[in-house]
Amino acid sequence: MGISNTKGAMRHVLLATGFAVALGACTPQFKNHGYIPPAEDLEQITIGVDTRETVAESIGAPSTAGVANDSGFYYVRSRRRTLGAFAPKEIERTVLAISFSSEGVVTNIESFGLERGQVVPLTRRVTTAGVRDKSILRQLLSGIGRFNPASVIGS
Repeated sequence: MGISNTKGAMRHVLLATGFAVALGACTPQFKNHGYIPPAEDLEQITIGVDTRETVAESIGAPSTAGVANDSGFYYVRSRRRTLGAFAPKEIERTVLAISFSSEGVVTNIESFGLERGQVVPLTRRVTTAGVRDKSILRQLLSGIGRFNPASVIGS
């Protein structure tokens, strides 16, 4: 009788473990990528006064900078959700754009996000009519939904 009770208990343990693993696979996993400085740090930047150097010193180096015409700093943050065996899905992306004049002085600070695949401004501290180089913003934000797990795994 002792051996059959042990086998029955072992089956219950295995079933409980399998159930727990299956439940865990259904729990969404979130990964955050990138960095955007906090609002209180951004408030310390003065439009028309601060320069590229003072911005980099006060809030850190940008994720990317405008390479075509050296127009600005771009800080990018994204959040991905993975659910079970499904491919990861990007659920949020925010781009902070800090534009500079030709003299290297801050002219604009804007934050952009995506809503239904369209670039939308979230916040704006502007001295002129918007970011001049929107093409890099479109490139940074347009990758949403184009993630291919096979490209990460490798051949």
